[in-house]
Amino acid sequence: MYRTHYIKDAKGKNGEKVKIAGWIHDFRDKGGIKFIVVRDISGTIQVTAKKGVIDDQLFESIKANKEDVVCFSGTMKENERSKGQFEIIPDGFSLLNKVEMKLPVDPTGLVPSELEVRLDNRYIDLRRKETSLIFKVKAIAAAAFREKLSQRGFLEIHPSAISGAATEGGADVFELGYFEKKAYLVQSPQLYKQMAVIGGFDRAMMIVPVFRAEKHNTTQHLNEITQMDVEMGFVDHTHAMDMLEEVFLHMLNAVKERFGEEIKTVFGREVLVPSAINRHSYDSLVEKLNQSGFAMEKGEDFSKEAEKKLFEILGEEVFFIEKWPTKVRAFYSMPDPQNPERCNAFDLMYRGLEISSGAQRIHIPALLEEQLRSRGIDPKNFEFYINAFRSGAPPHAGWSIGLERLTMKLCNQDNIREAMLFPRDRTRLLP
Repeated sequence: MYRTHYIKDAKGKNGEKVKIAGWIHDFRDKGGIKFIVVRDISGTIQVTAKKGVIDDQLFESIKANKEDVVCFSGTMKENERSKGQFEIIPDGFSLLNKVEMKLPVDPTGLVPSELEVRLDNRYIDLRRKETSLIFKVKAIAAAAFREKLSQRGFLEIHPSAISGAATEGGADVFELGYFEKKAYLVQSPQLYKQMAVIGGFDRAMMIVPVFRAEKHNTTQHLNEITQMDVEMGFVDHTHAMDMLEEVFLHMLNAVKERFGEEIKTVFGREVLVPSAINRHSYDSLVEKLNQSGFAMEKGEDFSKEAEKKLFEILGEEVFFIEKWPTKVRAFYSMPDPQNPERCNAFDLMYRGLEISSGAQRIHIPALLEEQLRSRGIDPKNFEFYINAFRSGAPPHAGWSIGLERLTMKLCNQDNIREAMLFPRDRTRLLP
């Protein structure tokens, strides 16, 4: 066994025998005493090897360089010079593997590296405390999503990432050869989660990769992302928004509870959790923008600059935008029966960025065809989609959260690539 404890768990066990394993974070040889800082996924700890205190042969054997992989056994001891801090007095040492190259990324962070260099060497970059924290936060956010929805009776489904039809009409899809046929990587699980509801799964949820062949070169887009999706049967958009609010606040609370202090220390921002999420109509926010000197016509979508400006104007960490113009939203968004120029769609904004989008769906085939024709689209091109509703589809609504976008904002990052383990964009396919 290489370890009995992770470093975080070993701390505080004063006087007890422990065995840890990890990487050399720092090594200082002062002649008669050696200070070795060891790091694992849970943190760092100092191993203090003093000549005359430990076995002479062991003392001489402790030789290593930064980022060598090591194992130490010894006794945990409170450091008298630093109250509350602990060190290990070793009684055993193993050098498990040596570094055989000059590392292009400094895991200590003392020597900064450009993002592209870090991404090229992600397996080293993950050893940095900043990068490690991003993916710990991401994991907690995803776990909290699953936790809350499972409590609320949702069934997790696992649809295919390969489709024989372009799920959103044929634009911006990755095409691939599938034996003798043509296939596509799925842009969205939208059709599949709706089919699950039509099949009787009133509450379906999933965490899935989706692929967009969009030629973006921005800090907010990737060609492969992770979506956290929900679809609910026998509800309208207000019920879907209620569920999104409940889930999102639970996710914020989970991240704050587990990593709030670390995020504040490492990334310089506090995770704030409101008691409720305010809902603003599209029209009211366009008016607020124009009143503040930011020109915008009604009927336009909000630009990224407009989203940032709304964050400044409202001063709200998170808020809904609802009652959108029907023509701005996807054709499957249910028009408001009282005002068909508006539809039952919504976005969730977090720190100036759209994090989630959703709507009540049109479940009546004739209305779907009407909406397509109104946009100059031949319904025959969407027959694969419309046919799913001819077998008796209940009223339903749903939404999705972009996991990378959320993680980026939680960790106060400016580039979404920071929040994807191995990002895929127009130029990056490796590692």
